[in-house]
Amino acid sequence: MAEIDKRSESSLQIGGCEGPEAMYVKLIANDGHEFIIKREFALTSGTIKAMLSGPGQFSENETNEIRFRDIPSHVLSKVCTYFTYKVKYTNSGNEIPEFVIQPEIALELLMAANFLDC
Repeated sequence: MAEIDKRSESSLQIGGCEGPEAMYVKLIANDGHEFIIKREFALTSGTIKAMLSGPGQFSENETNEIRFRDIPSHVLSKVCTYFTYKVKYTNSGNEIPEFVIQPEIALELLMAANFLDC
């Protein structure tokens, strides 16, 4: 019976954040909040793409963890939502809904988008 449990556990693995071709990456806000998102979504950002690509220029390339000391979690959360939105609706035949941005975070989000090149 223990053998069956081991097989069930191993078949539940769906990817991770480790290794150069990991399925997920971890983005860490300046307050320590962590966001684990699909790598393909994070690559929407030109800055993140540069950090995760190339021949080991950045340590983030090895760990798939990126710390943003100037981006708070309430802004990074919206950035991650945008990455998902962008991937979902790029080259989509569906009607593209408005991406709603609260006025309170608009300036911080603009600065983050500028830094992240997205």
